[in-house]
Amino acid sequence: MMLPAFSCGTVSSLHNPNSSIFRTTPGPLMFGLWRFDYNQSSQHVLPFLTRRRPFFRSFIDNRISGRTARLGSMSWLFGIKSPSTPISGMPPPAGDGAGGGDKAPPDSSRMQYAFDSAALERAATAARELEKSSHAKEALELSKMQEQTRQLEFQSRIKEFDALTAQSKVEEKRVYEQERRKTLQEESRQVQLRAEYQDQLNRKRFNEEQALMKQMQEEQLRKQEASVRRQEEIRKATLEHEMQLKHKYELEKVREQAKAKVAAERENRDMYLEQLKLKESERRITVLESIKAGGQLIGSSLQAFTGDIGRLMNTAAGISVLALGIYMAKHATSVGARYLEARLGKPTLIRETSRITPLETLKHPVKTCVKMFRRQGDPLAGVVLHPALESRLRDIAITTKNTKRNRGLFRNFLFYGPPGTGKTMFAKAMSTFGLAAHSGMDYAIMTGGDVVPLGRDGVSEMHKVFNWASSSRKGLILFIDEADAFLRKRSTEIISEDMRATLNAFLYCTGEQTNKFSMVLASNQPEQFDWAVNDRLDEMVEFILPTLDECKRMVLIYFKKYIAEPATQSKRWNRLKLADFDWVAKCESVAAKVVGLSGREIAKMVVSWQASAYASEDGVLTEAMIDQRVEDALKQHHQKMEWLSMERIKQAKMQSADLAISSFSEKNMASGKLGNLMLNANTPIQKAPTLQ
Repeated sequence: MMLPAFSCGTVSSLHNPNSSIFRTTPGPLMFGLWRFDYNQSSQHVLPFLTRRRPFFRSFIDNRISGRTARLGSMSWLFGIKSPSTPISGMPPPAGDGAGGGDKAPPDSSRMQYAFDSAALERAATAARELEKSSHAKEALELSKMQEQTRQLEFQSRIKEFDALTAQSKVEEKRVYEQERRKTLQEESRQVQLRAEYQDQLNRKRFNEEQALMKQMQEEQLRKQEASVRRQEEIRKATLEHEMQLKHKYELEKVREQAKAKVAAERENRDMYLEQLKLKESERRITVLESIKAGGQLIGSSLQAFTGDIGRLMNTAAGISVLALGIYMAKHATSVGARYLEARLGKPTLIRETSRITPLETLKHPVKTCVKMFRRQGDPLAGVVLHPALESRLRDIAITTKNTKRNRGLFRNFLFYGPPGTGKTMFAKAMSTFGLAAHSGMDYAIMTGGDVVPLGRDGVSEMHKVFNWASSSRKGLILFIDEADAFLRKRSTEIISEDMRATLNAFLYCTGEQTNKFSMVLASNQPEQFDWAVNDRLDEMVEFILPTLDECKRMVLIYFKKYIAEPATQSKRWNRLKLADFDWVAKCESVAAKVVGLSGREIAKMVVSWQASAYASEDGVLTEAMIDQRVEDALKQHHQKMEWLSMERIKQAKMQSADLAISSFSEKNMASGKLGNLMLNANTPIQKAPTLQ
């Protein structure tokens, strides 16, 4: 029986990717579908479709079941009924077990093609009723529209199948290209492996050739060395043989010459003896005659010299004058050299001076000319001090100037205070540009640290310094920096004998007021001075730490010197730049933070700002860099203060311990003396123990 379904192509067309899977020839059934011989082709086509695309299988099953259901539902029009479902539980008709019986089986063909007219009658009746109905046309149109809708659905399904087919082709193409790419990669890998293997073979062949060539060269070199060795041995043997023959010939020659000489001497022996005797007798006569002539000459000269009294006196006077001249020249030269050195030269301890000497002029002519034509300036220019201290220092400068003008006695000063407060800076400025220049005086700068290494020469060098200072016609300002290095106390401090002698020489030279020089001492620890040194000081000036106003001035001055001026210079090597910020306000805020720091610490802090800018990548100084360096400077200052406090505590403990020990020793000495006296008075005399 032929069931309505899809009409598909042959199996060969399904396997061909270029042919269409479905034909478009409409079938004989309704809805314009295709024919499909289910009995003949489903066993070939359906397995392929379900294996190829699972969707095909579900679609075909749904369409077949739908058609069968619709045909079953319309069987009442054509008189076709679906086979009745047998009632479960009813037994089959009785019959023989072997299939045999008296009744013949019913005619299956008759039962299959039996026609029931009642169904046609019912269909005709329904058709007449449908024709009489007023909605017949609408029903027909509705059925047509439904059929068109189904056809459109089928066409969309066909397009979907075409898209799936194209997708399958693309997938096959992708798989093909992927396999082809893998094949090419494998071929390239094989080619690379083959090339590497060929390269390994070539390298191995090259190494073998090189080894063989090296072996051949070594063999050839060994043969050449053996040949050279044999030739050298032959040459050496030849030379040895020649030397032996030559030596033998020389021996024979010397032996023959000796024999000939001995024979000649033996034959001429009498003649040689006569010649020797004659030569010695002539020499003896000559020596005796020369001795006799010399004695006669000396005797006649002495007789003539002693006979003339005037000549004898002149000779004695000449010898005395010559000895005295030699002695005077020797000692006068040393005295004159010392005098010239004191007047013309510069002592070893003097580091810097404005006094022009002929020796310095010859050694440094340019430097001397600069000193001579240097312009006068303010001694406090560039030095930031407290207003009261600045006024006092100006008074000192004016007093010294007027003292020189009125030819009075100069005073000695002491500058003391914490480190970095400007003592040395002011003293140098006052000596170099201010007081010495305005008053017409010379200046000289020395440091106490140079006196310590002199040892035994310290006394003589100290006298040279003060003799040189006293020889100045203009007057001299002698500045001694770090004076506490050699002017320590002689009673409590542990100093060497050489330093003690040097200190005594200093005290001797400064014992009286003078109009030749003024002495300025600078020290961080004036309490370590010897009492005699303090007695020689006329005025003491304390340099205190800068306050807020001085800190602002210092920060602005150092910022201008180390930051602003280098940043505004148009030099090729200058890479220092300033960021965009109000640096005046920043300097004032920094000054408020650094109150308590010394001037030197503030200067070093500003220099660290410059170093931070140089260390950056772009060379720009920012506010963050300034703040970081300020914090570092404050931390370092606090650490220094902690160290200083610890050192002071330690010194106080040591001093208290020394005082306790000294008092205890004094008490012990006093009690020991008293006890010894009592013991000597009360103890009887005992015999000394004897050794057993």
